[in-house]
Amino acid sequence: MKILAIAATSVQRLFRDRTNIFFVLLMPMLLILVLGAAFGGESDPRLGIVSGGSGALESDLVERIEAIDGVAASRWDDRATIILAIERGQLEAGVVIPEGYDEALLAGEKVNVEFAAKPEESAQALTITVQSVLTDQGAILQAASYAESKGAGTFAESLARAEGIAATAKGLDVEQSSAGEPFVFDQLGRFELGAYSQLLLFVFLTSMTGSTALIQSRQLGVSERMLSTPTSVRTILLGEALGRFAVALVQGLLIIVGTALMFGVDWGDPLGAAATFIVFSLGASGVGMLMGATFKNDQQAGGIGVMIGIGMGALGGCMLPLAIMKIFSPTLWKVAHITPHAWGIEAFEELILRGGTIADITLEIAVLSAFAAVVFALGAWRLRVSLTK
Repeated sequence: MKILAIAATSVQRLFRDRTNIFFVLLMPMLLILVLGAAFGGESDPRLGIVSGGSGALESDLVERIEAIDGVAASRWDDRATIILAIERGQLEAGVVIPEGYDEALLAGEKVNVEFAAKPEESAQALTITVQSVLTDQGAILQAASYAESKGAGTFAESLARAEGIAATAKGLDVEQSSAGEPFVFDQLGRFELGAYSQLLLFVFLTSMTGSTALIQSRQLGVSERMLSTPTSVRTILLGEALGRFAVALVQGLLIIVGTALMFGVDWGDPLGAAATFIVFSLGASGVGMLMGATFKNDQQAGGIGVMIGIGMGALGGCMLPLAIMKIFSPTLWKVAHITPHAWGIEAFEELILRGGTIADITLEIAVLSAFAAVVFALGAWRLRVSLTK
């Protein structure tokens, strides 16, 4: 019971300070939201359509555009509105179909369909896509016109016949496959990348800064008063260790559950995700205990803790993805694996990106477990020395 009481005190102390509620809970969620909005996932390009009439050919063209895979097409009222939307970034491009589209085509006149977009590379693919749709419809119109010129019937009859042939004719089948491993950004949902990287960053960072609680306990004489009671050093060590771990566990669970409910983050195999998070939290809380038992004042521990937490997080891939490191600096990628963050990130990527299970991350779990065992042993030894000297 004493061990649990000591641990519960650590958690209560964390949430007693209102600033901790922001930095420990709200700050990670805000960063995940910002990263997801800025970089997460790839959305379909937005294409606006202005349709000036309701003829059969015009309706057919609009339906063809709306049926394009990978394009978010929407209808707009007029040209001026769609141009303004492109300027403001609401749309990547727009198609303006002129009034009298059907009448002009049936009369054999040339019709100009306007395509509007910013002069950017992202609009080039949309330009080609829209051109292919217009070409497909144009081919049917040309076939109908040719049939009419050869006396095969009126233009309307020839057009209906050409559309029927086009609908039943067999075209070329194109099979597409991917070679190599897809880039990490192309596989993640909108918020997944920020979720697991910020989880590891903030759990470790909070454990570093939370080391000040151990120092304050010594400075205020709390540890000495506990030793003056029938409480063994072993009980205090276990209580403080459990307290550090409980803080990391509470913060991490709130981030995991919060991102799953608010942002729909899929954490992959539950058993694998739980194992990764638990062993990483054990390592982080072990480092926090080691710092709290080593430094003499809370200002020193807080400042250095922030530096270590952010520095190891940045090196370990919480700010610059490991996939980018591996491409541009294989040496830096190897160095990153001296941090537990890199192993935690690779475990989560295996679970989230490739649908792995706990059996696929045994190496990562083993490394994180070894790290936790070492730092916890050092932290317990150093805390025992500081309590008994």
